[in-house]
Amino acid sequence: MGDAFCSDCKKHTEVVFDHSAGDTVCSECGLVLESHSIDETSEWRTFANESGDNDPVRVGGPTNPLLADGGLSTVIAKPNGTSGEFLSSSLGRWQNRGSNSDRGLILAFKTIATMSDRLGLVSTIKDRANEIFKKVEDQKSSRGRNQDALLAACLYIACRQEDKPRTVKEICSVANGATKKEIGRAKEYIVKTLGLETGQSVEMGTIHAGDFMRRFCSNLGMNNQAVKAAQEAVQKSEEFDIRRSPISIAAAVIYIITQLSDDKKPLRDISLATGVAEGTIRNSYKDLYPHLTKIIPNWYAKEEDLRNLCSP
Repeated sequence: MGDAFCSDCKKHTEVVFDHSAGDTVCSECGLVLESHSIDETSEWRTFANESGDNDPVRVGGPTNPLLADGGLSTVIAKPNGTSGEFLSSSLGRWQNRGSNSDRGLILAFKTIATMSDRLGLVSTIKDRANEIFKKVEDQKSSRGRNQDALLAACLYIACRQEDKPRTVKEICSVANGATKKEIGRAKEYIVKTLGLETGQSVEMGTIHAGDFMRRFCSNLGMNNQAVKAAQEAVQKSEEFDIRRSPISIAAAVIYIITQLSDDKKPLRDISLATGVAEGTIRNSYKDLYPHLTKIIPNWYAKEEDLRNLCSP
């Protein structure tokens, strides 16, 4: 039962939904207000005590335009019981013998999806990484290269292009053993390959220190006030010619903000949370120190507090 306006009754009346016919009928005059409507609700109910084998879903996964068959090919599954094992094994062998040009792509896409899930990345970044790998694979020149490093580099570039950059160390932590150097070489190879294909340089996006700030602060468990101060400070630091990497500046700003708060963080913890070496954080702090009065927000710390900071 519901409520809708009936053109015959000239008023809002209760309506009855006929799910079998897809009609919406006025309960007072019987006029069909809407016909052949699509029922978008689930056609089954799932209960906690039902076995996992009784899957009522009658549709497959979404299509994938990057695969030749759209990802809709048939896969012969093994039977749950003992009957038909011989037939299943025979069909399985023939299936494995069949030529599937997308088998390598499917495995690569699964690896990218696993890395994305471990880093907590959104699906748009995962899809962009899949597109980059497909373009590289179409060039037929990646044979013999480290596959894990290649996939990690695709994910790194996708993060940059989607304005959600991750550090190489973060990518390396989920790259199935690929080293930073290998990922760096793979990234250069991808950029060169795609540049030759399109005739234009690959747009990677600009990295700012603020891109990492909220995530680094979250890793350290900093409170909201400290996070806000760190974000404002790192934005003001861009006004000065500080020749350090954005990640190093972000780590140094976090170090300064925590030293001005009651919840001081040791340099070692900041190094672990940001992936920046302690010596690099000290050198970045040294470069930021002359500009502290203009970088640190006035509402967070006074000049006297800044003077009490240890000199580099």
